Amino acid sequence: MLKPISAIILTATIMSSSCQSGTKETASTPDSPAARKPALAMFRRNPEKRDHVKKDPVAEYRVRTDDQLNEMYFSVRIFETPVTMKYLAKVEFEGITGEDTIKLPDMGTPPHPVLQKGPEKYSCIIGLQDNNKAFRELKKVYVTEKGHELKITTLKHYIVTEDYRLVGQ
Repeated sequence: MLKPISAIILTATIMSSSCQSGTKETASTPDSPAARKPALAMFRRNPEKRDHVKKDPVAEYRVRTDDQLNEMYFSVRIFETPVTMKYLAKVEFEGITGEDTIKLPDMGTPPHPVLQKGPEKYSCIIGLQDNNKAFRELKKVYVTEKGHELKITTLKHYIVTEDYRLVGQ
């Protein structure tokens, strides 16, 4: 009769100690994912529509072309639209024009499109500034070597995760 009771006590002790170890708070080390991601402010979605749409570009990139006779430019201009997270990109190269819609992810902060010089002579990278003030590329506008065609290529897509961080796809 003594053996079954000691077996029950031993089993109960092991089970209670294993259950308690899971409820203790774990200290975050400098290498843990929790320590690497700083806490962000409470997430609030941006309004779907803008109250006021600016007529002037919110970002502009412009380079003069090699045309010696005329004053021509390769230019990319970003304009606001009535929809808060969408922008209109107007591009031009020596009289060739084009447009594209740029959709930014809703990170809970006001959207901030950014233009940077691209790798080619006549190229520009359209991107955004994330919550950590880092540049995130979205599209590339460029002129092809052959035929001087104006092209817009999508480089990356982004989603916002549960903890409101931007992840590239």
